[in-house]
Amino acid sequence: MDNSQDYVIEMLNITKVFPGIKANDNITLQLRRGEIHALLGENGAGKSTLMSVLFGLYQPEEGVIKKNGEVVKINNPNDATALNIGMVHQHFKLIEVFTVLDNIILGAETTKLGFLQKKEARKKVEELSKRYKLNVDLDAKVEDITVGMQQRVEILKMLYRDNEILIFDEPTAVLTPQEIDELMEIMRGFAKEGKSILFITHKLNEIMAVADRVSVLRKGKYIGTVNVADTNKQELSNMMVGRPVQLQVQKAPAQPKEVILDVKDFTVPSKLHHNDAVKHISFQARAGEIVCIAGIDGNGQSELIYGLTGLEKSSGGTVTLCGQDISKASIRTRLGNLSHIPEDRHKHGLVLDFTLEQNMVLQRFREKDFQHFGFIDNGNVRQYAQRLIDQFDVRSGQGPVTIARSMSGGNQQKAIIARELDRDKPLIVAVQPTRGLDVGAIEYIHNQLVNERDEGKAVLLVSLELDEVMSLSDRILVMYEGEIVGELDPKQTTVQELGLYMAGAKRQGGTSHE
Repeated sequence: MDNSQDYVIEMLNITKVFPGIKANDNITLQLRRGEIHALLGENGAGKSTLMSVLFGLYQPEEGVIKKNGEVVKINNPNDATALNIGMVHQHFKLIEVFTVLDNIILGAETTKLGFLQKKEARKKVEELSKRYKLNVDLDAKVEDITVGMQQRVEILKMLYRDNEILIFDEPTAVLTPQEIDELMEIMRGFAKEGKSILFITHKLNEIMAVADRVSVLRKGKYIGTVNVADTNKQELSNMMVGRPVQLQVQKAPAQPKEVILDVKDFTVPSKLHHNDAVKHISFQARAGEIVCIAGIDGNGQSELIYGLTGLEKSSGGTVTLCGQDISKASIRTRLGNLSHIPEDRHKHGLVLDFTLEQNMVLQRFREKDFQHFGFIDNGNVRQYAQRLIDQFDVRSGQGPVTIARSMSGGNQQKAIIARELDRDKPLIVAVQPTRGLDVGAIEYIHNQLVNERDEGKAVLLVSLELDEVMSLSDRILVMYEGEIVGELDPKQTTVQELGLYMAGAKRQGGTSHE
């Protein structure tokens, strides 16, 4: 039916094996010229592995890759670049202390007689950034720009190398809804120009919005390819998870009881600017309710949580947790009464070079269950870790002894959630708990958080996903420029109204000092 000339890239019968796991089991994927082709699957289904094979980061045990019908050998990313294949990785590969411009041209510098031609490079980057509406500050250091900006830098890096085949690995995992819309526009523009895009994701909305065709992987196997025009979200989620998934959260109305967290006039200074990131905020979270802090990324949500958990110093106001003033308490004291699912799983959630079981007892190894005469009791740690792995379906090649770094992002996230919920604390601070998770895992985590609520915990949720904010929370507090500008009831409000508060176009009179 299809002439092989229609395919710019063909990955035929690819098998890739890691210790204890067949990451890709005889997978065939065909990419047409000028199409946006989504690769859909659960966390750990083998999507990133397959793309890493195409980009030359891994060599497959079996199978071939063809470009324009000819077999090619891709031994490393330089071979991929020579074939005009580029990749934006899920965890960006940028050098934080370099400027944006230096990051873009790194490894592909224009030189004349051995001298770096920075002027010419800058001109080319400026032209690309205008043409594709990828506005970035070329002289800013990467450590000072938002993740959305960092992603634009990654995309410009690909374009600077004249890539024609663009791989996006979970590109929207760290973006705000606005940035996601912009990225979709950019991707459509690329496809119109004849570039071919492979788009790894597990977000069904995005596939429906932007992809032409979608191929589904499940547990390392190829399930099938369908035209997006002929499918729907429910069918795709069934293909991906292998069973019907509840796309809506099921929960009874909240029964709030006593106040667990009481925040009064709380202020946290900003690290980037001279002003405060959190300005005189007051709110409460009660036992038996899920309170969600919503907002566009960068409006003080992160600093608020850093201030509450002790990762940053606050400069004013009080935080009372279970009746105890913890405004000046140490991190260890604070963690005695709260579970924290952090925003940055690599920086604050895991020690990446430790095993999974070591990560599971990071805060608990001093407890009597896990030590014996001052030494860690490895048998008990392993049993404990195995129980959590089974309970939360954490998938990894070697179980408790898997090195955390080698696991897929979604499974790293599940490991953190398992550890934190099992600590059984009265307050759960969950920052973007489902970021980077697939529908099956999201359904599970949402149910877990609702169960915790129903057992009388207070859940403080921070989320950038509007669907999640609306369906999971019992009360929504909207943050804008460091202040709470509205308190909304998800049953009484709409996504549109929520968006107006988030953008600062609407605010409730006097609610920030209740």
